[in-house]
Amino acid sequence: MKVPFFAVLFLLFSSALMSAHATDNVALKGGAFDPPRIAPDFSLRGSDGTELKLSRYRGKLVVLEFGYTSCFDVCPTSLAMLAQARKKLGAMAADVQIVYVTVDPERDTIAIMKPYLAAFDPSFVGATGSAETLAAVRKAYGISASKNMIPGSKTAYTMSHSSYLYLIDRQGSLRSMMPFGSSADDVAHDIRILLNPPKK
Repeated sequence: MKVPFFAVLFLLFSSALMSAHATDNVALKGGAFDPPRIAPDFSLRGSDGTELKLSRYRGKLVVLEFGYTSCFDVCPTSLAMLAQARKKLGAMAADVQIVYVTVDPERDTIAIMKPYLAAFDPSFVGATGSAETLAAVRKAYGISASKNMIPGSKTAYTMSHSSYLYLIDRQGSLRSMMPFGSSADDVAHDIRILLNPPKK
């Protein structure tokens, strides 16, 4: 029987939090992918006006997050934390790219995502696309998302979704998964390790 990818992610994340695995993952604060595996690539519309492929950032460390601009608590909190983490990195921040994939393509157009993300950090790049394409990307990363209509309204809604940070190394491999609530210090810590992995 084929195990769903999201179940594999959950097991990897849980086991990595409980114990250290490979030597180069011992110091990571987040759940380590052991062994690392290539992050599923995708092709979406970037908030910078270009086609956004994950593979275009090879050579940089990518922090991949899923969320939406109309979120009033979890998403802005996480983005603010990532902006803080990036500042803590100093000159190393030039080798880091935050990619924010929307779970709400009905409202999150490029015109909306660009200024929204820039308010946190001008370097952040958003990604949107068709509902079908985004659903496929979420499935590849084990992200769930659902629309919740606001009582009394026929149009207003919120989105419930998984909230994880995926740290993808310079070679395009998934290395760490961090849950919502991780601190800027912990995120910066893991990024530093993945940008400068210990010598074996």
